[in-house]
Amino acid sequence: MVGLRRGFLPGAGGYHDGQGFLAKRALGVDGALALDKAKICVETGTTSQANLADFFRANSLTYEEKPFGSAAEAFKAFEVGQCDVLTRDQSALYGERLRLAKPGEAIVLPDVISKEPLGPVVRSDDFAWFTVVKWVNFALINAEELGIASTTMTAALASQKPDVRRFTGAEGGFGKALGLDPDWAVKAVRAGGNYAEIYERNLGTGSKLA
Repeated sequence: MVGLRRGFLPGAGGYHDGQGFLAKRALGVDGALALDKAKICVETGTTSQANLADFFRANSLTYEEKPFGSAAEAFKAFEVGQCDVLTRDQSALYGERLRLAKPGEAIVLPDVISKEPLGPVVRSDDFAWFTVVKWVNFALINAEELGIASTTMTAALASQKPDVRRFTGAEGGFGKALGLDPDWAVKAVRAGGNYAEIYERNLGTGSKLA
């Protein structure tokens, strides 16, 4: 919604996240329902701010909101002790925790209070680019389903299976409709891997978050 107001369009969702809480261990809480009267840093003008208010109201809890104009400002305030808790998308909180001087002094609570589909955004006045961004995302997911990875591309290019040949551009000519080369999907997977490879590298057991 924020992106739409600022002249951007969301591409296809690449990751389904949810809003969570990063709390100081010294607070002694193990869940969001124990955050009554906590000081909470949040970025203004975001769904996080509205979700936060809704969650506390629905559970008859109170909190002291510490609003900031950017995620970076909210994190800095949490880091220096202006608040007990930082709230935003949970995947981001795991990364923010690692940025702390002493990550062990903070904990990402297990609670998820919203559903947040995340993905790239593009300018609303560039429909051609918007279409390409969406289809690259679709291709990365399709590659995983077809068993095509950055490490197996040679075999994929030699495959006689119709669906694999369409993916590699050997048949169909879909790339032309997008204004791209026939092997556009091959180039995308070679550049960074299929969806599973990208997930594993950035969020899975092969990432710093593991």
